Amino acid sequence: MSRSQLHLTVAAVVHYNNKFLFVEEIDKQSQLRVLNQPAGHVEENEDLISAICRELLEETGLNLAPTHWLGISQLHAANDHRYVRVNFIFEPSQLPEHYRSHDPDILALHWYSQQQLIDSGMAVRSQLVLDAIQLFQQGVRLPLNLIQPTR
Repeated sequence: MSRSQLHLTVAAVVHYNNKFLFVEEIDKQSQLRVLNQPAGHVEENEDLISAICRELLEETGLNLAPTHWLGISQLHAANDHRYVRVNFIFEPSQLPEHYRSHDPDILALHWYSQQQLIDSGMAVRSQLVLDAIQLFQQGVRLPLNLIQPTR
């Protein structure tokens, strides 16, 4: 495996009023509409927390700070690439009245409980989406200070 096939990504598990925020997008491999947490690649010279805040703002229009993180997930995808995903928790006490995605690849934003996600019948981008929700539901909450700042 070449390094160009190894990707460092971040994902936001946003929980508000007993629901999770999902972005609807087109999967580049299957061309199907799928649900994902707001997520994306860490850019060059960007730390993990800056990356997830930027991705959340771009994909949802929400300017929030993470409260905790859930840990690291790994995926060997169908395209033979490997993804290392750092999952962050956002638990806002309130949301702005209006917000929207600034990313043209995001088709819609959805707030679903875990059961509503299942009942929606929509596919998820990968198993990592469901794994992150399960970790959140299990009460996993890692302090942000366990992520050392960039030196």
